[in-house]
Amino acid sequence: MNRRPAVFFDRDGVINYDHGSLYRPEDFVWMDGAVEAIRYFNQAGTLVFVITNQSGIARGYYQEADLWKLHAWINEELANHDAHIDAFYYCPHYPETENPLYNRVCDCRKPQPGMIKQALRQWPILMEESFMVGDKPSDVECAQNAGIPGYLFPGGNLFDFLKQVGCVKQ
Repeated sequence: MNRRPAVFFDRDGVINYDHGSLYRPEDFVWMDGAVEAIRYFNQAGTLVFVITNQSGIARGYYQEADLWKLHAWINEELANHDAHIDAFYYCPHYPETENPLYNRVCDCRKPQPGMIKQALRQWPILMEESFMVGDKPSDVECAQNAGIPGYLFPGGNLFDFLKQVGCVKQ
């Protein structure tokens, strides 16, 4: 199996505007340039993943099934633009919750690299050419913990930002 480069995107604040505890499609608003960025990487043969902390599950704001529906909807919307996300990885854990199903310290909650490591086990990823984009220092730290570059997205147009940092060939 041929290994391919991968881009790991945080979700909230990178591919969509972060309005807190997002789980309903009607509340989802694409970040400017996100669809174009995802399509660009799809066309370049780069695997595209979303890795996202989702403590709202542990806190009881929504269920895992709600998150699955949202992620399916995201890919349905992307399909209208000849784009897709290869896989979504999420961490539902939150060590400060009362819910015993999710109350734990884990290796998947960013800045730990567990979600990236899970993708590595499931996909033929060429780590030497892979990177992560997030909007928080913990996202960049997650990338570093996984041994790949991490870029801190300040907001604005995601595709333009990726051009500026050299991830998109012009």
